[in-house]
Amino acid sequence: MLISLNYIYIILGALLAVVALLSFLDKGNPKRFLTGSFWGLYAITFLFGNNINPMYMGVVAIAMAVIAGCGGVRMGKHEEAPVKVRTEKARRLGNWLFMPALLIPVITVIGTIGMKDLTIGGLQLLEKANITLVSLGVACVLALVAGMGLTKDKVFQPLKESRRLFDAIGWAAVLPQMLATLGALFAAAGVGDVVSNLVSAAIPVDSKFMVVLAYGVGMALFTMIMGNAFAAFPVMTAGIGLPLVVKMHGGDPAILAAIGMFSGYCGTLMTPMAANFNIVPAALLDLPDKNGVIKAQAPTALLLLCVNIFLMYFLVF
Repeated sequence: MLISLNYIYIILGALLAVVALLSFLDKGNPKRFLTGSFWGLYAITFLFGNNINPMYMGVVAIAMAVIAGCGGVRMGKHEEAPVKVRTEKARRLGNWLFMPALLIPVITVIGTIGMKDLTIGGLQLLEKANITLVSLGVACVLALVAGMGLTKDKVFQPLKESRRLFDAIGWAAVLPQMLATLGALFAAAGVGDVVSNLVSAAIPVDSKFMVVLAYGVGMALFTMIMGNAFAAFPVMTAGIGLPLVVKMHGGDPAILAAIGMFSGYCGTLMTPMAANFNIVPAALLDLPDKNGVIKAQAPTALLLLCVNIFLMYFLVF
């Protein structure tokens, strides 16, 4: 194949390596060596993850957690253009500013649906096994090129802005990856079997609606605890979705997975554990209430969860 997921990982790893280097060189950051080390270790996971012994990769993850837990990841010093210059540039570009951001979902959908079987010279263009992720990576690169062409900025400017964004998000940037890994570990440890036994003892499993309700609510609640639907998905699906909804009642696994993840995202909207979604935006916007984002989202999340449960009940069987 011409473009695989490994190439996307290499690009992201290279970006993180540059972020780490810029952090090391930033004398305005009082903890520049710890901050640089954190992003450097994160870069290693993408650049060499397939070649590093899992035990040593675990050591890398622990080292990152120790650095973050000790407050070693700090905001650096960033030089920004004056507000007047940025305002004038935004006024000149107008709605074209949204074009690079809109390109990402459009190209991702085109790649996922329309290019999954495309070959060039007998080679698969995009890795079929990870078509969505590869399409997303390609979309981000093309959106970057479009943004640079639109703004006429220098080549180094996107790297500096990437570092500023990583600094603003901080250690929370690694949460999705870490929590998804934790969910896989829970599933491998048999947590799903424990959940299945508890649910089977608590509800009438011969009722299709009750098992769907348990799965949908379980996805939302476990996501609120873990902070990420990717962490909840393997546990809830192994514990409730597959044994009770699919095997016992003959549910469609594809529909179960799609709506189940959506139910988990409802939990994401209602938890401070999803720091990169709910706490970081509040900090970036200087909101007086750090839970203001969660409070604004909670009614919508609860309504969507109810809709998802009934959708699953009517569509999955």
